[in-house]
Amino acid sequence: MANEKTQSFENHTRQVPIFVVGNLVLIVNFVGRAVALRHGISFGSVMDVLVALALFFLFGTARQSTVLVQDRLIRLEMRLRLAGLLPADLQARIPEFTAAQLVSLRFASDAELPALARKVLDDKMTDRKAIKQLVKNWQADWMRA
Repeated sequence: MANEKTQSFENHTRQVPIFVVGNLVLIVNFVGRAVALRHGISFGSVMDVLVALALFFLFGTARQSTVLVQDRLIRLEMRLRLAGLLPADLQARIPEFTAAQLVSLRFASDAELPALARKVLDDKMTDRKAIKQLVKNWQADWMRA
């Protein structure tokens, strides 16, 4: 995907505007429905609050599910990529990688991936941010959900 900016550690995160705006709307809706309870508690007013709360959590769960599925796909992609790039001694260690480690390593170029993979496993690195900061030749991922 052609983009004008170069992607790096500093700008690789993505905020999806509809989720940001949607969350704001749902929070305001919930607060408004909860404040409306001061006019009297009835079945309708309680249901309004419950529906507003359910919508908020449903919206959050939908976003979380999208990211989880994407992370599972990245895990599979990275395992295949590592199988083709790692030396034999490291190939046997591919199952040791956590999903978070694999998601963080996906930005590394093919040339630097074997050394980074070894460092992550040997140092038992788990912090996504720290792993991403080790990447020198950043490979952009413009398709992140």
